[in-house]
Amino acid sequence: MNPLLGTLGGKLTERWLNLLVLPGALFLAATAVGSVLGHRHWHDADRLRTTLDDLAARPALDRTGTAALLVALVLLAATAASLAARFTGGVIEQYWLRFARDPLSRARTVRRARTWRERDARLEEAIGRARPAAVGPDGAVAVPAGTWARIQALTEARDRIALREPTRPTWYGDRMQAAADRVEAAYGVDLAALWPRLWLVLPEPAVRQLQSAHDSFSAAARLAAWAGGYALLACWWWPAALAAVGCAVVARFRARAALEALAGLIEAAVDVHGRELATRIGLIPPEAPGLLAHDTGDGMSAVFRKAD
Repeated sequence: MNPLLGTLGGKLTERWLNLLVLPGALFLAATAVGSVLGHRHWHDADRLRTTLDDLAARPALDRTGTAALLVALVLLAATAASLAARFTGGVIEQYWLRFARDPLSRARTVRRARTWRERDARLEEAIGRARPAAVGPDGAVAVPAGTWARIQALTEARDRIALREPTRPTWYGDRMQAAADRVEAAYGVDLAALWPRLWLVLPEPAVRQLQSAHDSFSAAARLAAWAGGYALLACWWWPAALAAVGCAVVARFRARAALEALAGLIEAAVDVHGRELATRIGLIPPEAPGLLAHDTGDGMSAVFRKAD
């Protein structure tokens, strides 16, 4: 039992250091450097070295108890900073996925939808003007390389806003909404009602993949929270703005990639295990052939919504 407890304690300590202490300690170090140097002496290494020497020369730091207390305070402060970043990251995550319920969000949704329609119209125009270069024996149409490249570029420009006409203020919310719309169009089922029940029948490998994608999205939101912290620090020490910009760029890239993966995995889970769930609740017999039908999907939605 003792070796087991030692192993568990070591793993918990490692996770505590990696997830909480190290990011917070890095931010505290940047805060300390910024408070010493400021805007005027932002690159003055000698000033920083002198401050550290003066601090180390204080008699109180020669006492073991004082040094231990100082280390404990630094660890607690770093943990508190990381916990604040995790809380802020959760708020940012919800903000990214929000609905258009307030005036600013509705205005942003309208503007995004207008831009999406403009880009979609240009794409449709390019497709309409495309002339086939050749028609194969099987009826396949070959499009000139230049025309195809333009169509691809216009498609990517439109999809950077949303896969479908935006109904939410952000790309993240629209991507999840697109997943729900595609599931409903394919199977006639309400994804919001289906998902908690489907989660209960998913095998362990699928659960791990989904959890990993969601954790990556949450980590990106926490990185965006750190970007906000460094941006605030830049008010006293401008080099922190570089860290803020770097964190923001990486957070955006990782968040989009993680949510794209998560939305795809959610759709795949419905494709692969949706029929199994319908079988388990008794809507279709196990030996019934074919895919999940629309009427079965409608029945599942009615059951899960507790409709009369």
